[in-house]
Amino acid sequence: MNCIIKSLLFSAFLACCIQVCAAAKHSVYDTKVEQLVSPLGIDNPAPRFSWKTASPSRGFIQKSYRIRVGTDSAAVASGSADVWDSETCLSNRSVLVPFKGSELAPATTYFWTVAVESGDGDVAVSPVARFTTGLFEPSQWAGAKWIGLEPDGEIIVPFIHGIKVPEHLHRGRLIGRYTMPMLRNETKLSNKPIASALAFVCGLGHFDFYVNGQRQGEHFLDPGWTKYDKEAQYVAFDISNSLRPGQANALGVMLGNGFYNIPNERYYKLTGSFGAPKLKMAVIVTYADGTRQTITTDARSWRAASGPITYSSIYGGEDYDARLERDGWNMPGYDAGNWKKPVETPLDIRLKSQQGTHLAVRHELPVMSSEVNSKGFRVYDFGQNMSGIVRVSVKGRKGQSVRLRLSELLNPDGTPNQSASGDPFYLEYTIGADSVVETWQPQFTYYGFRYAQLENGVDATDANPLSLPQVVGIQALHTANAAPQVGTFSCSKPLFNSIYNLIDWAIRSNMASVLTDCPHREKIGWQEQNYLMQNSMLYNYDLSSLFPKIMSDLEASQWKQGTIPTIAPEYVLFADGFEDTPEWGSAFIICPWEIYRWYGDDTLVRRHYPAMQRYIDYLGTRADNNIVAYGLGDWFDIAPGKPGRSKLTSNGVTATATYYYDVLTMSKIAGLLGKPDDAARYSALAARIKDSYNKAFFHADKGYYDRNSQTANAISLHFGLVPYGREADVLNALVDDIRQRGNALTAGDIGYRYVLRALEEGGRTDVIFDMNSHYDKPGYGWQLAHGATALTESWQAYGFVSNNHLMLGHLMEWLYSGLGGIRQADNSIAFHNIEINPMPVGDVNYASTTYQTPYGEVSCRWERKPGMYTMKLTVPANSAACVTLPASTASQVSDYGTPLADAEGISNIIPGSRTGNPNLTFTAASGTYNFQVANPVW
Repeated sequence: MNCIIKSLLFSAFLACCIQVCAAAKHSVYDTKVEQLVSPLGIDNPAPRFSWKTASPSRGFIQKSYRIRVGTDSAAVASGSADVWDSETCLSNRSVLVPFKGSELAPATTYFWTVAVESGDGDVAVSPVARFTTGLFEPSQWAGAKWIGLEPDGEIIVPFIHGIKVPEHLHRGRLIGRYTMPMLRNETKLSNKPIASALAFVCGLGHFDFYVNGQRQGEHFLDPGWTKYDKEAQYVAFDISNSLRPGQANALGVMLGNGFYNIPNERYYKLTGSFGAPKLKMAVIVTYADGTRQTITTDARSWRAASGPITYSSIYGGEDYDARLERDGWNMPGYDAGNWKKPVETPLDIRLKSQQGTHLAVRHELPVMSSEVNSKGFRVYDFGQNMSGIVRVSVKGRKGQSVRLRLSELLNPDGTPNQSASGDPFYLEYTIGADSVVETWQPQFTYYGFRYAQLENGVDATDANPLSLPQVVGIQALHTANAAPQVGTFSCSKPLFNSIYNLIDWAIRSNMASVLTDCPHREKIGWQEQNYLMQNSMLYNYDLSSLFPKIMSDLEASQWKQGTIPTIAPEYVLFADGFEDTPEWGSAFIICPWEIYRWYGDDTLVRRHYPAMQRYIDYLGTRADNNIVAYGLGDWFDIAPGKPGRSKLTSNGVTATATYYYDVLTMSKIAGLLGKPDDAARYSALAARIKDSYNKAFFHADKGYYDRNSQTANAISLHFGLVPYGREADVLNALVDDIRQRGNALTAGDIGYRYVLRALEEGGRTDVIFDMNSHYDKPGYGWQLAHGATALTESWQAYGFVSNNHLMLGHLMEWLYSGLGGIRQADNSIAFHNIEINPMPVGDVNYASTTYQTPYGEVSCRWERKPGMYTMKLTVPANSAACVTLPASTASQVSDYGTPLADAEGISNIIPGSRTGNPNLTFTAASGTYNFQVANPVW
């Protein structure tokens, strides 16, 4: 139900909150620069500051702030600022406040604090935080060269899709079979105290970086995948504590292929190469006296050699031969006399700082069970389908090898089933010394798996008459983006908790440096899920720094005529309708707008606005009388036959409805950017599209769209395309179809989110509950009943497609917004105004939901018992919430035993009868509440 808060101005609420704000102390926490805590290598010369405030009293509103930035932490702590002092700003703004000081220097660490004043004059100062700038211009790389072990061979860009590669392209040789290099440098530093030492590293496709033998960072698969013929990312490291002044210091780098170079061996979804693995690095050492020493990559001072990684493929796996290890290669004093001079390679692409959260090992999973299959191989079961690698400890004789074949499913005979995940993928380790336990994990590949089959070896618990290598330990390492978790959900219904976990594992497994479709067969950034699953993902994880990278991939992949391809980075040119479809490319319009709404960050809509306009213009060229009717449509909907292209909904419905929403969104963006002419033009175009859409697809006499599919009716409702006064008819048609099918869903990848949105917005959460509370029809329960531990690609949990896909996980959004009751008010930005409206339904008797907004944590825990409903609510400081409770009058409600009308922080109490809403609504200032509703209205 809509709340009165949607029409209130926050300034009016501010006056109310100042009245109830007590003289309690407050504190400032979670200070960020560019959405990150103590970021390294930011390349925005005018960074933005954010913070949160905690207050024990209700109704806290920030009266003013004062930011101080300086180069000395102690001076900043004492109130001095030699770089920027914002002075006192009378504002409640605490999200993305822009830097307005003197020009920042590259490769420099700055310190900052913010002082926050409350309405009663109390001032709290944040702890001193830091941020470090990156390299803003190419000249700041100090002449660093691209170096490698081998020169570039054949460049095959775009890549080729499929296993069979035309003979003329590889001339009888294998593509991409470069040696995986190791590169080292040894440099003596001045014998002066080091103030700071920063390394800026780009190793393509991926790299591991060592200083004096120590691996730097906990990153995995750095840098993130990009369109390498246009741009790549560098990673910043603070190595101040790893260097030794006055002594020789060793820098070492190992390189892997990633998507930069794909060998056409084993399994490969794509074949192609941007060239040989290569490295560019600049290390800037700043001494206490202010002088600097720079170490850069070149062919003169660096050396290169082959390493123990003998095979590396993002698709096929990785081989490691421990006999080829070069002990001490990344330590000072190592004799590199037999190493080669590296090859310098000309490469002219943009280098950008990797500012999104990196990949890392998020969990270590032990073996849950193991058994010997019909082929005599031991198979380890980790109990969870995940993205990742394994860590294995083995012992045996030098030169013996063990092979681990990973899979997410097993065949009936207990052997790994890689038929839908990429076959063959395996990891192979060759022992380097006799009778010594050696531990290894791959560095530059990963897979989607639950099982690992051991080949050429035995488990330490098995008989070993052939003296094969023994595995003495093995763990699964779940690798995913390190984005912080910001949301939690649980409820009294075990099935819904299991669905939450099912979806969450799929989200994490596909949350790499792009949002992948699956962590095995493709690992490609298909774009439709980026916006259709966006809210579900944002409720769970802070993706404020990942989506800017995704948007950069999209613009880098945009075609000259404005087309946005279905995948980004676009490594391959698909055909047969897979290269371009509006329901995929529209991520370029919708995602930036949602990032603005969720985080208050308008950078993406400003930066990409011209390119976004080009995409809208392109869609216009594909329209016939405003109808766009091409593409994949409602992918994987449920209908007879093999899943794939939409069978129940015409392409023109989903494509045109999405086109309409794109144009409507562009009108809002143009208004935000102060472009009234554009806003008016897009608004008029949207009106014309709506008119044409209804003429083409709405059956006014029957009250439904197209062929009366769930997707057709739902997308029309959610996007506001239904003619005024006919909404109830279309909603009824949607509900009737679901009910007539025994509460079964039919919508696919595109449509199911809109089914849930339309039902929630139409007050039919009972239908959502019924659709998702059974195990006997394709859906979430069906997948769980068939053994899924991560969301599968098909509702039917087919084994011939991926069993770790995030694209159908839309119920996650409803668990937070509908059942959990936490969502943002329509006209709010960055959750400044929150709506709390849980929707108890079915046999769910309680739910507990939290979400870290840009202002702080909002939490809602409700419970219903006979004759009583309780809600424990926390509203973050400097924001407000419109609360809906199942009561007809305020007299039914108390807060910690105090009548609602007398409770501190409560205002705008509106009985349901005034608005047609049977429930009571009111505004709650920030703070913690414990509401009790006697004789609730259901």
